[in-house]
Amino acid sequence: MNIYVNARFLTQTVTGVQRYAIELIKQWDQLLEEEPDDRRFYSITLLSPPGAIHELDLKHIKVRRVGSFGGHAWEQLILPYYARKGLLINLCNTGPIWKRKQIATMHDTAVFDHPEAYSFLFRSLYRFIQKSLGKRAQRVLTVSQFSKSRLIANCRIKEDKIRVVSLGMEHMQKLDSDREMLSLHELVSKGYVLAVSSMNPTKNFPNIVRAIEMLNEVDYQIVIAGGTNGKVFGTANVPHSDKLKWVGYVTDPQLKALYDGAACFIFPSTYEGFGLPPLEAMTCGAPVIVSRSASLPEVCGEATLYCDPIDPRDIAEKIDQVMASSELRQSLRLKGLRRAAQFSWNKCAKETWEAVKEVVHT
Repeated sequence: MNIYVNARFLTQTVTGVQRYAIELIKQWDQLLEEEPDDRRFYSITLLSPPGAIHELDLKHIKVRRVGSFGGHAWEQLILPYYARKGLLINLCNTGPIWKRKQIATMHDTAVFDHPEAYSFLFRSLYRFIQKSLGKRAQRVLTVSQFSKSRLIANCRIKEDKIRVVSLGMEHMQKLDSDREMLSLHELVSKGYVLAVSSMNPTKNFPNIVRAIEMLNEVDYQIVIAGGTNGKVFGTANVPHSDKLKWVGYVTDPQLKALYDGAACFIFPSTYEGFGLPPLEAMTCGAPVIVSRSASLPEVCGEATLYCDPIDPRDIAEKIDQVMASSELRQSLRLKGLRRAAQFSWNKCAKETWEAVKEVVHT
């Protein structure tokens, strides 16, 4: 049985969606190592456009670069041709709208729920693709019960067609911290509040800065790590603050160092399909504050302190609580470690692989 994977993600900068695809494929390769019967029955090939920036060390999964251009045009025109003799797996929200034999992972429907956060062209294209793909795909995977409910509401996908599979966290455990990151930006270990993600306006970074400005006589900084893409997102309008250190896009080892050194991780996002950064922070032992919005309570459970994302004063109060109490920080740290241990890329891969087999055998 030929199984093809839409590997356009190999050409993209890593955010949560690409992280999911990369870790899933690596785990699938390991599952094939452990299951010789599956190796004999299934042939898995990653189909990638030119210009890949990621190389995966795979033993049983092939990588094939096809076509002479990339982007959405490659996905709609080139990919379905090379995947025509098998089942196509799409892992990153989009896929060819006319291919019948395919599975799609859709992480969220933010372009429907928060159109103001995206450029007109981006949201229009994604709305069309997601609705079409939701109807065409034989199975739709998503990452939380919250996202499942929004896919049903926005894309009119039948409930029994959707399977929820949570993400994992082992990628953070395997990393070595690049602690030069802390020295480079003059960060004192355990002495800063950290926020991590893209500059999507739904991440609510402006209210983090406003909250910090409301705190009196603090001796710590707020560090924001992550990039922005004006072609995709609207303007985040982050206000200026002398207490803010903007470190931009960071490598995985640098990110691990930032998590390890943080006294508190703040994530007052207003919309998340899953919310990988809080899980990563908990995995690294950082005390976490999140908003009680979208999928975040589903992922974080009782292991975090919750804030009102639209009220900077409440965010400030929660930061003050955590930073003022070493006992609270230690309690949140231990709860976070226990909660994070419930998530696994291995489990994610096995559940996803079972969904693939179901489609193959129907």
